[in-house]
Amino acid sequence: MSNPMKAMRVVRGISLSVCIVLLLLIYGALSAQNEAHRVRNIVLVHGAWADGSGWRGVYDILVKDGYNVSIVQEPETSFKEDVAATKRVLTLQDGPCILVAHSYGGAVITEAGTDPSVAGLVYIAAHMPDAGENEADDGKRFPSDLSKSGAIKKTADGFTYLDPAQFHEYFAADLSADQAAFMARSQVPNLADNFKAVITTAAWRSKPSWMLVAGADRTINPDLQRWYATRAKSHKIEVAGASHSVYVSRPKEVAALIEEAATHPR
Repeated sequence: MSNPMKAMRVVRGISLSVCIVLLLLIYGALSAQNEAHRVRNIVLVHGAWADGSGWRGVYDILVKDGYNVSIVQEPETSFKEDVAATKRVLTLQDGPCILVAHSYGGAVITEAGTDPSVAGLVYIAAHMPDAGENEADDGKRFPSDLSKSGAIKKTADGFTYLDPAQFHEYFAADLSADQAAFMARSQVPNLADNFKAVITTAAWRSKPSWMLVAGADRTINPDLQRWYATRAKSHKIEVAGASHSVYVSRPKEVAALIEEAATHPR
């Protein structure tokens, strides 16, 4: 082989090496940029007839992936107090956060999410009312199986709860009978008036939002969840066959959506 040909091969080899190095540097810079823009604080809000313990599977995944996760324990004694409990946790964050809610908690974060620390909102099979609306009236747009049943009971002092004998069927059909029974017996009664609390300012009007639709939800009609997402122009995913307790039964899918929101706040 002549010296000119050898020289050309050497030059091509060097050029290829330089290109690879440049691509790696660019990839590393982009990765570092994405990491720098990632929101690291996640605040989780439970829904009615539940408590924060249902988030454990999602919590474990998020913590393993490097997020700082806080869980709000709303008292469910009044909508105002539930919003205050959420804002109380928001004040403890050391930077921007992604605010996440399940079910009735969606109304709570819609009101509380106007807080400046909130960079995005994630709704997990949740209500998403607009200003001047309440979830009870919104639910009438697409009635759920639960709303047509007699499973919702009320205490003498005005708190609602789900009949433990029907909890599995309507709230947690994709969980084991034992797990559903524990959730039924540990449920937090929710003041009936909370479902009629009117939103003053809807955070999703000014913040980016994501919605996970539980495909087999019997507590909040999946069509209502889709309608909410379309109205808010939310990024939407659907989990086929998932019950209302999707945040318990499908933690990987739920955590993945939260991480997407944290990585790509718009």
